[in-house]
Amino acid sequence: MAALARAVVERYAAAGRTLATAESCTGGLVAGAITDVAGSSAVLDRGFVTYSNQAKIDLVGVDPAALAAHGAVSETVARQMAEGARTRAGVTVAVSITGIAGPGGGSETKPVGLVHFACAGPAGTTHREERFGDLGRAGIRAASVVVALQMLIAAMER
Repeated sequence: MAALARAVVERYAAAGRTLATAESCTGGLVAGAITDVAGSSAVLDRGFVTYSNQAKIDLVGVDPAALAAHGAVSETVARQMAEGARTRAGVTVAVSITGIAGPGGGSETKPVGLVHFACAGPAGTTHREERFGDLGRAGIRAASVVVALQMLIAAMER
């Protein structure tokens, strides 16, 4: 994870790009991994911790109708989180994460370990869904940080 965070900071700094995060189930862990790297202040503008639905609405502009129709853990909401974070922070790229880390809160259609990611940048918005399964709460959150960092690197390559 540390090597990925370092790669994000180095690549974004070299390109003069900035980024933001919009995190739900990870509660700021992606921003935390990035700020562990010296020089991260040149690239990370801010991290939005949008744990509640109201925070998603207030901080990054998720449409309440989208939350009602699709639920917080959905592709639609992940995309709106990333796009809203990018717009509100005025950065080059924003990544978002919304999922069910458990141990409770899952359902048959949205089990524990289901996480939706989105990355919004100049080339558009990408989405990725992961079903991590029973890694435990800490494991799901850690795996989610890795995916988000990988998406930030991939956004630099588009």
